[in-house]
Amino acid sequence: MTVYFIGAGPGAADLITVRGARTLAACQVCLYAGSLVPRELLAECPDDARLVDTAQLDIDAITAELVAAHRAGHDVARLHSGDPSVFSAVNEQMRRLDEAGVPYEVVPGVPAFAAAAAALKRELTVPTVGQTVILTRIAQRATAMPEGEDLATLGRSGALIVLHLAARYVDRVVEELLPHYGADCPAAVVAMASRPDELVLRGTLDDIAAQVKDAGVIRTAVIMVGRTLGAEQFHDSHLYSPARDRHTC
Repeated sequence: MTVYFIGAGPGAADLITVRGARTLAACQVCLYAGSLVPRELLAECPDDARLVDTAQLDIDAITAELVAAHRAGHDVARLHSGDPSVFSAVNEQMRRLDEAGVPYEVVPGVPAFAAAAAALKRELTVPTVGQTVILTRIAQRATAMPEGEDLATLGRSGALIVLHLAARYVDRVVEELLPHYGADCPAAVVAMASRPDELVLRGTLDDIAAQVKDAGVIRTAVIMVGRTLGAEQFHDSHLYSPARDRHTC
């Protein structure tokens, strides 16, 4: 049988993909992170499905559940918040499944940064202003960052920075980005993106930290810093330009 790593989306139950929902409905076992995955999604599971909250399980216990379900002849839905391709910790699970000879597939989902951009009503890439987006985090109590991927280094690019898992350390984020972006650079924080309790904070590097603290945001938030967030005067994209020759490839 197969283990399916399914992107559950950023929070709203209806932001799971059609493929993800169909796969979930066909699996006899579902492992999900109870602290992040909306409970409403579990209604998609078969009535007799075995549901396992992984919030208190370590990687060995999670792997044991996946392998046991496979050996029992069950398809398994492994629900991850957002999209499995970013900050999902699926690599170590897939590595262990490879070692155990258990087949798996990945079903992509809507990432948190996309939901945050939607809440801000912003395209993150703007012609002539910014065409690069850096998805990153900072090292604190979690896994260390590789050499050269600290904010001070990444900030030299001037690209839009999107930070996950960093709201608790917003002061540090501001301190490390200020020299490269300036106090007037647009910044935003979206907490609980797409959920009923979604919170959107807009400001600049000069005031965003104070807003985050006043709102009490410490987790489940995305921080964005970059000029594209405030871009108003920019050239239209060449994609739909009347001057574009639409008869060539």
